Amino acid sequence: MKKVIIIGSGIAGIASAIRLRVKGYEVTVFEANDYAGGKLSQIEGKGYRFDAGPSLFTLPNLVEELFMLANKKPDKYFKYNRLDEICKYFWDDNTQLTAWAEPVKFAQEIENKLGVPREKIIHFLKKSGKNYSILDKLFLQKSLHKLSTWLGFDALRGYSNIPNLGLFKTMNEENEAYFINQKLIQLFNRYATYNGSDPYQTPATLNVIPHLEYNLGAFFPEKGMFSITDSLVKLAQDIGVNFQFKSKAEIIIVENKKVVGVEVNGIRFLADIVVSNMDISATYRKLLPNERQPEKLLSQPKSSSGIVFYWGIKKEFSELGLHNIFFSEDYKHEFEKIFNEKTVSDDPTIYINITSKHKADDAPQGCENWFVLINVPPNEGQNWEELINKTRENVLRKLSKILKQNLIELIDYEQVLDPRIIETRTSSSQGALYGNSSNNKYAAFLRHANFSSNFENLFFVGGSVHPGGGIPLALSSAKIMSDLVRK
Repeated sequence: MKKVIIIGSGIAGIASAIRLRVKGYEVTVFEANDYAGGKLSQIEGKGYRFDAGPSLFTLPNLVEELFMLANKKPDKYFKYNRLDEICKYFWDDNTQLTAWAEPVKFAQEIENKLGVPREKIIHFLKKSGKNYSILDKLFLQKSLHKLSTWLGFDALRGYSNIPNLGLFKTMNEENEAYFINQKLIQLFNRYATYNGSDPYQTPATLNVIPHLEYNLGAFFPEKGMFSITDSLVKLAQDIGVNFQFKSKAEIIIVENKKVVGVEVNGIRFLADIVVSNMDISATYRKLLPNERQPEKLLSQPKSSSGIVFYWGIKKEFSELGLHNIFFSEDYKHEFEKIFNEKTVSDDPTIYINITSKHKADDAPQGCENWFVLINVPPNEGQNWEELINKTRENVLRKLSKILKQNLIELIDYEQVLDPRIIETRTSSSQGALYGNSSNNKYAAFLRHANFSSNFENLFFVGGSVHPGGGIPLALSSAKIMSDLVRK
């Protein structure tokens, strides 16, 4: 039986282990931490539980597919529910809007609150869905680095629709051309942050993202987001995948341009195939330090990172939901601060995820678990202690004003995550959440392939390589990689 070594047990590493084990390989996963999941892990303290990283669940079929490949029933491991309400939006002038999951209901809410005809919203979402159907098969399910991808029917369909895919406008330019209402433009511009990008620079192609939530649905795992990791690890172990925790990969062993194994904690482990789920920069810089580095790819600007406050709050807020956004007054200025000045706006947009709204035991009775995320630049040596303290003050001031409550008095528990910690825990270059940024129209082609063109038997998965960051794309990277291994 051929042996596979997977470096890292992020969601893409776990999915890769399952896919390759199903194909008959003997699979070992080496993880430097004492837990699986990478960013998709959890934090607990004082009766509160928080999902540490990703908080939005879309395309559950990508998770269910892994169970079905292994001839297991998904609901024996993992259960989830479709959300009726996707997000609650708040502005400083007291405007509030609920983003309902049902497109017509959402469109009617916008017409009622913002005065934009609902037909425009429905048309916008239909276009989002059409473009997604074109891009999905071409960009998200296949390697962009194989000639065969560009010769089939899906490629021809893509070529014929190039003028409609938003490649030549920024997201903001296209949204401003379609909508007049500034709040609505801001709402749809927000989707650039789903892969750590700037809506004033990233191509309008990313307007396909709303399709995932409104046309296909947003979901909540019954046991929280971490249960995605937990259930997939259990599945992998049930079919014979071997996980080795506290086992840090130190070197990828190369002989005559062929990868033959990995050195872990000073011990050599041989394998027929090696798959790296580490950030692509860390893979080359740390694990292949003596080999030629793909500098053009590794030196690309990074995506945004985040400061996260995990707050146990001694109160329940009926006006809040599972997902909540409190917008800044000047969105463009906020992104200029992040991507140009490499700092944090004094008036940042605030995202709050409260899983205790759907999973009551995530907080003590009468309390809520707040995951509070602010988009920030990647780590370039900023004074993070100063930025964290300043951002904390600004966030508490803004939320206290809008919610008409002194939040400082309600914080019962607190932990903080910043780009330095993200980099240390997950090997993400500069603490960037999504690898390289997508702030230009060639971004899709500036991600590393899922295979090495220099070394035989070396493959790559995860958010820093094709097709990109976030749970669905990380899972897609595992599928693309496993297809390449099979071929």
